[in-house]
Amino acid sequence: MNKIPIIIETEYLQRARKKSFIILTLLMPFIIAALIFVPIWLGTINSNDQKDIAVIDSTYQYAQALKDNEQYHFITVPAILPEMKTDSSNFEAVVQIRGDLVKGTGNVAIYSRKEVPQDLSNYVDDKINEKVYHARLAATGIPQIAEVVKNAEKEVTLKTYKWAEDGKEGSSDSVAAMVIGGVTMMLIYMFVMMYGAMVMNSVTQEKTNRIVEVMVSSVKPFQLMMGKIIAIFLVGLTQMVIWGVLLTVILGIAGAVFGITSNPDMLAQQSAMAQQGMTAAGGIDPDTLSTIHSFMNLPYTEIIICFILFFLGGYLLFASFFAAAGASVNNADDAGQFVMPVTMIMVFGIYAASASINNPDGPLAFWTSLIPLTSPIVMMVRLPFGVPLWQIALSIALLFASAIGMVWISGKIYRTGILMYGKKPSLKEMIRWARK
Repeated sequence: MNKIPIIIETEYLQRARKKSFIILTLLMPFIIAALIFVPIWLGTINSNDQKDIAVIDSTYQYAQALKDNEQYHFITVPAILPEMKTDSSNFEAVVQIRGDLVKGTGNVAIYSRKEVPQDLSNYVDDKINEKVYHARLAATGIPQIAEVVKNAEKEVTLKTYKWAEDGKEGSSDSVAAMVIGGVTMMLIYMFVMMYGAMVMNSVTQEKTNRIVEVMVSSVKPFQLMMGKIIAIFLVGLTQMVIWGVLLTVILGIAGAVFGITSNPDMLAQQSAMAQQGMTAAGGIDPDTLSTIHSFMNLPYTEIIICFILFFLGGYLLFASFFAAAGASVNNADDAGQFVMPVTMIMVFGIYAASASINNPDGPLAFWTSLIPLTSPIVMMVRLPFGVPLWQIALSIALLFASAIGMVWISGKIYRTGILMYGKKPSLKEMIRWARK
């Protein structure tokens, strides 16, 4: 009788009931959201305390350009006093302007007891240069030259769009596609390696403890291997589904807070406002709003379906290899040496995917997205940019054909290796086991 369902149930419940699994599964979406939103939120908080900055302008021409802002209060003083160099000074820093900046014979220096804040340095630099710029234009004596130069320097706005299947245009941003492609690529790599290693560790541990000798007396080795592989896949799928639901809820709440909607009509209205340079969606600036819409216009249905298929195919391919490696050795150290080539292949897949981001239709991206050992990683990078359906179908077909073949080969190695003790088998011996 086929005992794979019993093995799946036992292995699944054993891992899904662990406190560490439950805690990690529930907390991870909140940790991810916190890593995204907390820095943004903290970046919008400014200190209410203005810091006093002393300004020394020997020319009496540029000090007035330094206007007070939320962070700094500029006070003109005649000279640098000794107490300004001590910790008891009321001044955070001293700005000294010397010489004729318009003619290029002067300079600006900032002194402080600590490292000069970058925002202070940038603010002083911008304001002084703006003042010098207009003074140099005025020195030419040409009427309305400032307005003429401003119009000449005005940059042309470039916007990118993409057409949907119904012919409607939507916001397009290659950065959004790169981000989604990079995230899904890393998730595939992380999940395949993590859950594949989980299969190998489980097999190695049972072999080391000799529990497997008792188990194979009532269960066929192939059934035991497939039960472990399927159970751990279901554990991973459960974790991803919960993460997906929680992240959707969290993003939905964030969208409500910032006024972002997934309604197509509202998206079109907000996009039009962003194109006109109008602030919309709860005070978000047009550039940020356009970027958000670019993210929301990506083909998420296709990406999610392909993510599940490529994760399943890639997991079966590599997990079966990990199971065979765990069954062929006597300890985790030896297993690590066996899987090193596979790890290197996965790393090469990340390298190929990273190189393919800027050229998703190039030969490197095309071939590595078809080769089963690298396709789960590389194809996820290409999908947000748009991939012909025949390439996706061919890649999936090759991946699952290779996965089935690897499961069959690994099953034969597992059947013999699981009861072998005392020495590490050679590659020649493993090939002989696979031919039996």
